[in-house]
Amino acid sequence: MATMNMIQAINSAMDVMMTRDPDVLVFGEDVGYFGGVFRATEGLQKKHGLTRCFDAPIAEGGIVATAIGMGAYGLRPVVEIQFADYIYPAYDQIVSEAARLRYRSAGDFTAPITLRSPYGGGIFGGQTHSQSPEALFTHVAGVKTVIPSNPYDAKGLLIAAIEDDDPVIIFEPKRLYNGPFDGWHEKPVEPWAKHADSEVPEGHYTVPLGKAKVVREGADVTVLSYGTMVHVALAAAAHAGVDAEVIDLRTLVPVDIDTIVESVKKTGRCVIVHEATRTSGFGAELSAMVQEECFYHLEAPILRVTGWDTPYPHAFEWEYFPGPERVAKALKRVMEG
Repeated sequence: MATMNMIQAINSAMDVMMTRDPDVLVFGEDVGYFGGVFRATEGLQKKHGLTRCFDAPIAEGGIVATAIGMGAYGLRPVVEIQFADYIYPAYDQIVSEAARLRYRSAGDFTAPITLRSPYGGGIFGGQTHSQSPEALFTHVAGVKTVIPSNPYDAKGLLIAAIEDDDPVIIFEPKRLYNGPFDGWHEKPVEPWAKHADSEVPEGHYTVPLGKAKVVREGADVTVLSYGTMVHVALAAAAHAGVDAEVIDLRTLVPVDIDTIVESVKKTGRCVIVHEATRTSGFGAELSAMVQEECFYHLEAPILRVTGWDTPYPHAFEWEYFPGPERVAKALKRVMEG
């Protein structure tokens, strides 16, 4: 089995699907000849041709609008939005058109489109290259929102998204592209090659949308996380010396409520971790779901560890980033409740 980092796994997913299905095509800013700003589409144009992998103008609204038309026509476009921070010009097309097409046409038309976008901080990208806008899309009926945390899941989830008949947004944590970053930013970067989830089949496989994964079993507290925060949560549990059960949600919508409820009923405590700003972040929805489903099993209040309600700072990256120290404090606090 091949060893891949997340970029290679994502590239492999698109290559596999373009080879299997002539209706799958890839386009976006700089994704063709250049191979994408992070090289996730490298080699696809050379292998599959100019009509299957091509560059688009710097116009995210137009890119997504074109993809919606392609999807209604029967194609399966995979669009790259170069940074999640620049997805906002396409928001109206995603919400008003892609998400509503099946409903509005009574099932006559669908939008089988996949929107990929690097997101999140940890790379000193400042306020316009570090945002985590996932909550804006989880609020929209008709759109599925996916965030992988490792190469194996990234490929399997991307293939599942491309095969899905409805619009799927995949936010790819760019701090994880080359290694499983756990938030200890002063440590040397660890490559994916040393991690079990870097073993990625070269062919076709899927990771089902809407199915979470328990990445660490524990008895004391449930930690709900996704993307980079999965690795931070694991590091925090070790740092705090708490027997935490860490769940990687993988898909935010549809969310795997059954796995969440089963875990919280077992542990009686819950800490939610995400990098996005706190107010109206997806953690608030998770907290509400846990409260509704597990109220009589909770031994302490649910805690959230998140980014702050400010633009993402450049000079104070690690004060904003929810690192293992902050998460460990929450784990210790919830155990006192």
